[in-house]
Amino acid sequence: MHIAIMGAGAVGAYFGAKLAAAKNEVSFIARGAHLAAMQRCGLSIESSEGNMQIRDAVFTADPAVIGAVDLVLFCVKSYDTIGAAKQMTPLIGPQTQILALQNGVDNADKIAQITGNKLPLAGVVYIGAQLMRPGVIKHSAGGRIVFGQLDGKVSETTKSFEQVLTAAKIPCEISAEIRKAQWRKLLWNAPFCAISCLVQGTVKDIIESESLRQLAIDCMLEVQQAAATQSIDLESSLIDETLQFSKSLGDFKPSMLQDFEAGKPLEYEAFNGIVVHILRRAGKAAPTSQVFYGALKFLDKRIREGNQVRNRL
Repeated sequence: MHIAIMGAGAVGAYFGAKLAAAKNEVSFIARGAHLAAMQRCGLSIESSEGNMQIRDAVFTADPAVIGAVDLVLFCVKSYDTIGAAKQMTPLIGPQTQILALQNGVDNADKIAQITGNKLPLAGVVYIGAQLMRPGVIKHSAGGRIVFGQLDGKVSETTKSFEQVLTAAKIPCEISAEIRKAQWRKLLWNAPFCAISCLVQGTVKDIIESESLRQLAIDCMLEVQQAAATQSIDLESSLIDETLQFSKSLGDFKPSMLQDFEAGKPLEYEAFNGIVVHILRRAGKAAPTSQVFYGALKFLDKRIREGNQVRNRL
């Protein structure tokens, strides 16, 4: 199967490497120093489950070099969704399917607006992976994908992609309630990513602090309310489950803190802005999410301005 990885960062590169190791034809779309390193030396995955080195693959910034593929793993950051969806047009043929593996709850809908009748599959990823240096990904934990069709159906095509992932030793599951799965992940991402970034702390720091833990709970309650306006029922028990799960993560740094420390833009719109906007449209307040959103928006602006200055030097 010919597979294109649209956004070969930590998540995309890891899954792409697994698929390439399973003898699929995989092409990686990336940019900057990371792309240059892969073009020179290939892609390296460092993992306790086994290291991988992928050299015999296409590494490019231009999807037109690749052409139409069978499957696109769409793995860009949420703030790049619209631009990347427009850029990937050369990858789309009559039989091409798109699987969006992104944070947030509405990216697949945005992709569908660009691709027309190509309704993407939506996925939720549970993985610990980080770009250690250009061309090198460190996989620390997990690697499971839950995915499904936005309409809740399960087609034969969807089942065939499950078989491809399974053959590549990627744990996966088809969900007929993928939108709920996305909101369940947001129940964790919205509070823990925001708080960790704003206080420069790990998940353990948040869990062990009474004040920060309460902030997380307040944010989760707002996520729960926002989901309800979208006909998604996040049971109250999920809040306790999320806190218990977080206790097991120890000194883990959420993705937003990793991005902040690396000087990368922040996914504050997908994690916190969407909660604020949805509840506002419903005539409801989101005081905790509003504070997170405003503070993160300020930090993101500072990061982007700093990057612009460095790029001009």
